[in-house]
Amino acid sequence: MNLLDIVVKKAINTDLAASSREEALQELLGLLVASGTVASEHQDEFYKAIIKREKRGSTGFGHGVAVPHIKHEAIGQMAVAIGVSKDGLEFNALDGQPVHTIFLLLSPEDSPNEHLEAMESIFGNLSQETFRRFMLQADAPKDVLVLLGEADSSQLDA
Repeated sequence: MNLLDIVVKKAINTDLAASSREEALQELLGLLVASGTVASEHQDEFYKAIIKREKRGSTGFGHGVAVPHIKHEAIGQMAVAIGVSKDGLEFNALDGQPVHTIFLLLSPEDSPNEHLEAMESIFGNLSQETFRRFMLQADAPKDVLVLLGEADSSQLDA
């Protein structure tokens, strides 16, 4: 699955204002609402579902990355928002380190296979040190889009 097919281009922020996990999740959901991808009436419902998921086990997987994700019946199509925190955020990550790069994945409840494919694609790229480093260096959404395009084309060396 290509990242450029699921990442909402207007839902990328390379300089998150958030100082906490909760603020970052609200900020990323806000980008999805502002882009027209998520209806504003679902924002609070999705936020609560994401926090509930986080309480079952952190989606901060180490190496400065987190992939919060939910499947929900009110989600019409898969969407990803991306946020970068230059300072890092406490995310209760498995390695105890701050999180700098967040991929928020929202999937339709009735598409578990596509959800799994998206998670594999995201993790496949975030597991590469080069990809993580370039994400942190991105100064603008267009930089992230170029990186995602290169990753989709498998032009990025591990």
